[in-house]
Amino acid sequence: MSFTVAELVGDSAEQYVQLTAQAEALTAGESDRIANAANVSALLFHALTDVNWVGFYLFDGRELVVGPFQGKPACIRIPLGTGVCGTAAATRQTQVVPDVHAFAGHIACDADTRSEIVVPLVRAGELIGVLDLDSPLPNRFGDADRVGLEAIAEVFLESLGDRPT
Repeated sequence: MSFTVAELVGDSAEQYVQLTAQAEALTAGESDRIANAANVSALLFHALTDVNWVGFYLFDGRELVVGPFQGKPACIRIPLGTGVCGTAAATRQTQVVPDVHAFAGHIACDADTRSEIVVPLVRAGELIGVLDLDSPLPNRFGDADRVGLEAIAEVFLESLGDRPT
């Protein structure tokens, strides 16, 4: 299978519609969460501008454990409620952080990161993990990113089908 990341056009909302369609095409017919997390993180890393890390942390029943990602090596384990990822997992609410240095308890895996967005992955009421994006720019992520990334996270969750996680 050959896949080309299509150039995005239009405003942010239109670009996320295009990215969501590309994520659907990448995950179609595949239910393995590691394979789909790897492809979705690669898609986002190469399609979005001004990001320095894109990936998944998967919940192992106790804490978040780094999964497929693109970027520099990452923190391996994150307790629920700790840092931006742990907060998103514990609250099950997307966290948009304009300045990570102002976020109490931020975990600095990459000193270049200035802003972050983390989308919790919840399926049938169960925490699966989080989708995490970092940027070296402050205020990189806004509401269009939140809406778009939540839609892409839903594509990832739907790709799991009825398979146990």
